[in-house]
Amino acid sequence: MKQYVIDELRPEDYDKIKAWLDDNLEQSQLGDLYWLPLDDALLNDVQREHTGCAPHVFALELGPASLSCELLVRTRKKVTCSCIGYATDRQFLWLVGRVDAVFKAAGVLN
Repeated sequence: MKQYVIDELRPEDYDKIKAWLDDNLEQSQLGDLYWLPLDDALLNDVQREHTGCAPHVFALELGPASLSCELLVRTRKKVTCSCIGYATDRQFLWLVGRVDAVFKAAGVLN
């Protein structure tokens, strides 16, 4: 699986990021796994056509020392669908920027 990973989180950073994620994103029933909805303006043609599969999301997994962001754009409604696939370049860059924004909002980055 392709991932974007930020590692070497300090314990205090983990606490800040977890608090922000808990307050702002939908959490999976699988522990520290969160769903980050992809901006609709960045959907590819197939994802845009699959309105019944919306929202399209990235999975973010917070561990004690890292945040792993799966680069698979998925739907929470189906396990397999043609709209599920690896992030485009634009979607990937959006994800990186969004994670930076989360870290800033959580008080981890200035």
